Amino acid sequence: MYDYRDRLSEHKRLVVKVGTTSLTYDNGSINLKKIQNLAWVLTDLRNQGKEVVLVSSGAIAVGTDRLGLKERPRDVIGKQAASAVGQVVLMQIYQKFFMEYNQKVAQILITKNIFDHEVKRRNARNTMEELFKLGVIPIVNENDTVAIDELNEFSDNDTLSAYVAKLINGKLLIILSDIDGMYRSDPNLNSNAEIISTVLGVNDEIYSLAGGSLNSLGTGGMITKVKAAKMVNDSGIDMVIASGEKPEDIFDIINGKNIGTLFTAV
Repeated sequence: MYDYRDRLSEHKRLVVKVGTTSLTYDNGSINLKKIQNLAWVLTDLRNQGKEVVLVSSGAIAVGTDRLGLKERPRDVIGKQAASAVGQVVLMQIYQKFFMEYNQKVAQILITKNIFDHEVKRRNARNTMEELFKLGVIPIVNENDTVAIDELNEFSDNDTLSAYVAKLINGKLLIILSDIDGMYRSDPNLNSNAEIISTVLGVNDEIYSLAGGSLNSLGTGGMITKVKAAKMVNDSGIDMVIASGEKPEDIFDIINGKNIGTLFTAV
């Protein structure tokens, strides 16, 4: 039987999305060890000849922590302010750790309308291509400080990472999160819940297991990841959901080990 994971090592161009919970501790403070490990892993992938884009969450959370706020802002202006502060801090941290491995990085802030506008989309793609030629790892996030309406903003960074993977004609999207894959039932309620190793095409059953439907408008959690998988799979891109607890697991994922859930572009 053909194992679709065997081909993951052949993919040269990939996007890695890391969630806020993979960059912070439970108390909201920055987890420097995980960020350092992530920088090491992505740099080593570049050293192997792969072209990598990092889609990073965390700006609002980091800004909230740096500003000394007791909780994440709920209003738009508060989120924008926290993001403006957090983006600077987050990029400083990424720059520091990537520099330790002599890896150049660049920040790219995106709003959704870039993907809806042919010229802007082409310009964004050309910028990425040039950065790849220069050996740079682009670090992408939504421009939260200006994305204030439903036309300009993404509902989540899972969706953003799918758009980015399509933009650069990537072959693999890895989503690192606080969950280690997709299960057939809720592992928080069922200790014997079975993780799904491989999904051969997103269908109504998969949407249902994710807590949504083909036409669901809900966001957050597994449903947004399944929608991202559907988006990239339809464009010939494989996607893996795995835990962000150990960024070094990316090596094993690429080498075909049975980690997380693979949504394959059949």
